[in-house]
Amino acid sequence: MFLAKPMPIILPEDNPPDGVPGCQKCELAHQRTRVIWGEGNPSASIVVVLDNPGARENKYGEPYLCGTRETLQLAASKVGMKPEQLYVTYILKCRPIRAYDKPKARTECLSYLREQVNIIKPKIIVTLGNVATQSFLGEPTAEVKNLRGTIYKHKQYSMVVSYHPLAVRRRPVLNKYFLDDWKLVASILL
Repeated sequence: MFLAKPMPIILPEDNPPDGVPGCQKCELAHQRTRVIWGEGNPSASIVVVLDNPGARENKYGEPYLCGTRETLQLAASKVGMKPEQLYVTYILKCRPIRAYDKPKARTECLSYLREQVNIIKPKIIVTLGNVATQSFLGEPTAEVKNLRGTIYKHKQYSMVVSYHPLAVRRRPVLNKYFLDDWKLVASILL
């Protein structure tokens, strides 16, 4: 029996709280076009943390599904999750378009991320990629390859660490591990 690849969808954006779009805490304020707070269901049981938002629109201003979000949604779908179970957010709340002070920007934006997590109170947090994992945990030497494959407790939350979806796309050998990690996420929800 042939199984069709599920059609990923563009998750709706979540508007940032009042005051955040005017944030001036780091130099990203001077290069951003807007703040990307998150996308998906803001009441979701799974919060996915990536390093920073990518392009959301093509050159004509039309929304599109980037490779990161497509890979993420396909893995979640393969383990039986629905898009409404996910809320995707970022360490950085602005898309960087040129060089910037990365440690300062990540430190400043982490307060926003912690606020989001405390409001959403997800059942599980999934960090994808070394940058998101290191920043979220406050461990600059943490590496996905050493942390993945296990369910952790981080404060009051369950947490799973996995590869960044773009790494999985570039290195298909990681796909098995990425899918195994999403199976772990699904096991927490049962």
